[in-house]
Amino acid sequence: MPDEPAVRELRLVVTADDYDAALHFYRDVLGLTEQGAFASEDGRVTILEAGRATLELTDPNHAAFIDEVEVGRRVAGHVRVAFQVDDSVATTARLAAAGAEVVAEPTRTPWNSLNSRLEAPGDLQLTLFTELDG
Repeated sequence: MPDEPAVRELRLVVTADDYDAALHFYRDVLGLTEQGAFASEDGRVTILEAGRATLELTDPNHAAFIDEVEVGRRVAGHVRVAFQVDDSVATTARLAAAGAEVVAEPTRTPWNSLNSRLEAPGDLQLTLFTELDG
C-alpha cells in the first residue's frame, strides 16, 4: 500500500430538476458551505462542502435492518445520504420547514446515535444523525 491515499475526495453528484430549490435547501438551510459555482451556456453546478466523506457499503439485509431501526419499515432505495449533525432534532425540524418530507422523526439507534430520515430535494433520501455520549 502506498503511503498516500489513492482517492483524495468523495464527491456525490446529484442532478436536481429544481436546481435553485435544491441549492437553497442544501446550502442555505442545511448549511453546507459553497466551495465553488460554475456555469456554462447550458447550465449550472455548485460544489458544496459536506465535511469528511466516507463510503458506507451495505448488503441488502443490513440496509433493511437500518431502515427498520430508523423508520420501522424498508424505505430507502439504492442510495441514501447521511449527514452527521450536531442536533438531529433541530436540523430535522429546520429541513422539514424548508420543504423536506419527514419519513421518520429522530430515534435512538442500537449504535447509540439519534437518527432521522427525510425525503429531500434532488430526490435524495437523507439520514441525519447525531452521535450520543456513552
